[in-house]
Amino acid sequence: MKAVVQRVVRARVEVDGETVGQIREGLLVLLGVAADDTEAAGRSLAEKLQTLRIFSDDRGKMNRSLADIGGSVLLVSQFTLLGNTKNGRRPSFEEAAPPEEAKRLYEFVIHEVRARGVHVETGVFAAHMAVESVNDGPVTFVLETR
Repeated sequence: MKAVVQRVVRARVEVDGETVGQIREGLLVLLGVAADDTEAAGRSLAEKLQTLRIFSDDRGKMNRSLADIGGSVLLVSQFTLLGNTKNGRRPSFEEAAPPEEAKRLYEFVIHEVRARGVHVETGVFAAHMAVESVNDGPVTFVLETR
């Protein structure tokens, strides 16, 4: 799995002009599922999202986790993260999981993050979405489970 994780003040996602998910302070997570990904990778990612210390403490140091601040996650599927742009001008998506498996593992990650007591909002799998965010910092990380 590959996830782009952004610390946000707020974020939201719209489908067909309607807000389907929104959060205040927390993490906007754009998630791509690879063909060889497993539930173990999803569990690992869920734990990392809850415990990654990327929120500022009283001294301005990144010492606090999502769990520490009581923040939320906006989790949005994004298969283009698995696009290979090394050759030519058109990305190849050979590494991306087939849609059925990608959806199953995307929903598995949602379940795993929620099971850790984190409030999770989502986009709509395979929909055309408009994602808005107000980044905090900006602080952005790429997490890979491979």
